[in-house]
Amino acid sequence: MAEKKQIEVKVNGTSYKREVEPRLLLGDFLREDLGLTGTHFGCEHGVCGACTVMLNGTSVRSCLMFAIQANGAEIMTVEGIADGDKMHPLQQSFWDNHGLQCGFCTSGMLITALDLIKNFPLANDDEIRLGLSGNLCRCTGYQNIITSVREAAKQMRAKKAA
Repeated sequence: MAEKKQIEVKVNGTSYKREVEPRLLLGDFLREDLGLTGTHFGCEHGVCGACTVMLNGTSVRSCLMFAIQANGAEIMTVEGIADGDKMHPLQQSFWDNHGLQCGFCTSGMLITALDLIKNFPLANDDEIRLGLSGNLCRCTGYQNIITSVREAAKQMRAKKAA
């Protein structure tokens, strides 16, 4: 067993200090050590996108990072999207437009979509499809997910412009 190392991270606005094994994956740290089970592991190879979280404002695959690599970072998981009991506009759009079915991929889709909306114009559905192409969903035909992201982006940009 490797010697544990102390890390300090801020997750969803709360600071944590923990000792972790150097080989502990970030996703396992979030799920097992912090109890934030909204981050899912699907493929554990970085292909499916279910484990996506924000790290210092950029979406990353938590199955491809060790927790120790996140030392000093600010992390947002799906649990940190809502404002208390009020859903984030993106969550509301997924609800309103039936952008989820089983929900397994949803946390990764939401985090990825937040990153896309923040950084790209997403001028049409093809751009949204391309941006989400690293996130796999086995239940839907993706159309309701695309609609959800389009509508949320439109609403979020209108609110920002106002």
